[in-house]
Amino acid sequence: MQYAANGDLTLMANGIDIQARLIVWIFTMRVLMILTSLIAYVVNNIGCKAVFGKAKSFNFETPLTSLVWISSIISILMTFGVSYVMIGDMGADLWWKLSVIISCGTFAAAIIPEFTKIFTSSKSQHVQEIVNASREAGASLNIISGIIAGNFSAFWKGLVMVGLMTIAYFTSKEGLDAIMVYPTVFAFGLVAFGMLGMGPVTIAVDSYGPVTDNAQSVFELSQIEQIKGIKKDIEKEYGFKPDFETGKQLLEENDSAGNTFKATAKPVLIGTAVIGATTMIFSIILLLNLQLNLLDPNVLFGLMLGGAIIYWFSGASMQAVSTGAYRAVNYIKKHIKLDGKTAASIEDSKNVVRICTIYAQKGMLNIFIVIFSFTIAFACFDANLFASYLISIAVFGLYQALYMANAGGAWDNAKKVVEVDLHEKGSDLHAAAVVGDTVGDPYKDTSSVALNPIIKFTTLFGLLAVEMAESAPRSISLSLGIAFFVLGLYFVWRSFYRMRIESTK
Repeated sequence: MQYAANGDLTLMANGIDIQARLIVWIFTMRVLMILTSLIAYVVNNIGCKAVFGKAKSFNFETPLTSLVWISSIISILMTFGVSYVMIGDMGADLWWKLSVIISCGTFAAAIIPEFTKIFTSSKSQHVQEIVNASREAGASLNIISGIIAGNFSAFWKGLVMVGLMTIAYFTSKEGLDAIMVYPTVFAFGLVAFGMLGMGPVTIAVDSYGPVTDNAQSVFELSQIEQIKGIKKDIEKEYGFKPDFETGKQLLEENDSAGNTFKATAKPVLIGTAVIGATTMIFSIILLLNLQLNLLDPNVLFGLMLGGAIIYWFSGASMQAVSTGAYRAVNYIKKHIKLDGKTAASIEDSKNVVRICTIYAQKGMLNIFIVIFSFTIAFACFDANLFASYLISIAVFGLYQALYMANAGGAWDNAKKVVEVDLHEKGSDLHAAAVVGDTVGDPYKDTSSVALNPIIKFTTLFGLLAVEMAESAPRSISLSLGIAFFVLGLYFVWRSFYRMRIESTK
């Protein structure tokens, strides 16, 4: 596309051919990155079996780290090679410029997990500081140290994302404007695409966490070591003598690695949501020919409202967890004898799960209606306000998610250090670490991960809503905006006052 003399966008002489070839190139890159992930898995599996196959113990984070880096390196090499073959004749060295841009996203999906491990790994100094602070001052300094780790992590990873986007920006200025009007928007979209290209590996290491967590829980809940004669039965049936203590230790260590890599995946996924959302916001601005001027009060209002929604959402999602946990604990105290040797009945266990599920669904309903209502309301009020609101949602959501995910991961692994490395389960230090882990669970497993779909839904649905609002008569759009704004406020009120924990006499 190019600008005509009258200022309108027009198609270049060979514009259709350029568009078609770039679309085919993009889809080819996506398919290739799936294949490179499979190749990386095979290579990593062979290498790790050779290195760790006969080892009695090793750092469980190492194979996961090597998988991410092998996949990233192979993907980048394939990107340059295939780009040269497919678009090497398009002139202006386009093939390597687009390869550099998309590789910024691929590299981000590998380097961001390394920065995450600095703050969440059981071997990191930040996690050790949480343990040391807990030993001296209990749960209070445990919480403060975890908050510190989360805040520092958000700064450094934000810096990494901006740095890689800056490389993509300057690369896009080197001749891409000859074939497109807004090369920067296209570049940022490719960065998000490159991060998504690492999706198979990112999802794999993210899924590793719940698997190891549940494996450790199954072992602990089974109480297999207490079954009379179980060692002889296993040796007779399976041909080996079980060592339950070593097995438990390895499961705990594996769970710690799983906690770390659950934390590493979240920033990558939220990063793709934010960079991708930013690209779509640019399309709204261009489609409606908006001018976002900070001297316009609507722009300032939108920026402030986006931040307000992110903080409300963080509170509302954790309120559902808090109330559900309170109701579950209340039920357990009344119906299950925690100090007895008899296990809880299946019916009581089902009731606990039912209570937690009910409050999760109630919280989800409140949150969805608020996000849906405010998206329509702000789109109807003013297009500049709404575009600013979307930008604010993306930026505030990014840093809130990074902070909460990594603070939660640090608290979780601090508890693992106490249990696995220090063997101080049941001590005052362990009690303080459990408090931090309890706070960290809704941080990392509820609010932070849910910000990803919140940003994506708001942007995608908002693109449709603002177009409809702009085409409707002003009186109708304004009336709808007011109605949905009031509806949203009601469910904001409901998200606390209909979910709160009531005092007991």
